[in-house]
Amino acid sequence: MTRGQRNQPWAKWVFFDIANRYAGLDAKNDPLLKIDAVVPWEDFRPRLEAAWRKPAEDRKSSAGRKPWDAVVMFKAIVLCALYNLSDDQVEYQLRDRLSFMRFLGLGLEDRVPDAKTVWLYREQLAQAGMIEALFDRFDGYLKKRGYLAMGGQIIDASIVAVPKQRNSRDENARIKAGETPEGWEKHPAKRSQKDTDARWTKKHGKNHYGYKNHVNVDRRHKLVRRYRVTDAAVHDSQVLDDILDPDNTASDVWADSAYRSAAIEATLVERGLKSRIHRKGRRNKPLSERETQGNKTRSKVRARVEHIFGSQSNDMGGTLVRSIGLVRAKARIGLKNLAYNMRRLVQLERLASATPT
Repeated sequence: MTRGQRNQPWAKWVFFDIANRYAGLDAKNDPLLKIDAVVPWEDFRPRLEAAWRKPAEDRKSSAGRKPWDAVVMFKAIVLCALYNLSDDQVEYQLRDRLSFMRFLGLGLEDRVPDAKTVWLYREQLAQAGMIEALFDRFDGYLKKRGYLAMGGQIIDASIVAVPKQRNSRDENARIKAGETPEGWEKHPAKRSQKDTDARWTKKHGKNHYGYKNHVNVDRRHKLVRRYRVTDAAVHDSQVLDDILDPDNTASDVWADSAYRSAAIEATLVERGLKSRIHRKGRRNKPLSERETQGNKTRSKVRARVEHIFGSQSNDMGGTLVRSIGLVRAKARIGLKNLAYNMRRLVQLERLASATPT
């Protein structure tokens, strides 16, 4: 709305209607308003501006449109992670939805970030390796709020799908060998649309193509404490050592039978940790009744990590990654884990306020 329009007699009715609409959103428990209230956005600003803004001495000119605020852009890519939106979709939703506008601190008269700007902002954070640092920053805030990693740690991995590549067998063989398939050099546009980092894997008899989100979740608060992103062909157990959390207040480690091996058991003992990993039956040597019952008991705890993967798949719009390459996949999956922790903090704060002192 322009300044002249604001002076028109009908303008007060427009603003009155907007106020009513915001009040209606509040009455329906707008989830974005709750996230906005509990997340310390300004704590992220120094790192965000380091990646988003060029130093003054590197700028060619101070002319031109003022760049978007770093925190506003960060909120835009958090929205993408919260609802699994593409960059074009988040631009549309920012123009269309009052709750999205308010989350970014924008009014009806304000311009919104376009899809290209959202992509560029995420790309700069991804190339700078900044997402994991932002995740760690928020984890530090969670600990300051009293949500320490407690009760032991639960390890698991989830496959994150990407659009399937229509390559020939020879092309796939060359990609796995670290080579560029014949003819791709002559077609750079085709090459730029090929994800040579994603891999095929098989789970429960079905083939999957993409990456893996390896996570460490604390039992007490059901927060993601550590994560690593690999291609889908990497076995779950290969990443366990990287995501063990030395800060967890308990020594128990839960994981499914894919993590059961003599080497991992030795690693846990060396670190002073207690294995709660599922036992695995073998041919001609099935699990005893006691071992089977022990696995059932462990599953009750391990289910907490499945709740997280379920939340990301069902409550947060799915986990499909719309990008090419491991670097971008790491950024998008890392943002998904960060966005989950933001949603979880809202739940934890609500539970804390409901608990009698």
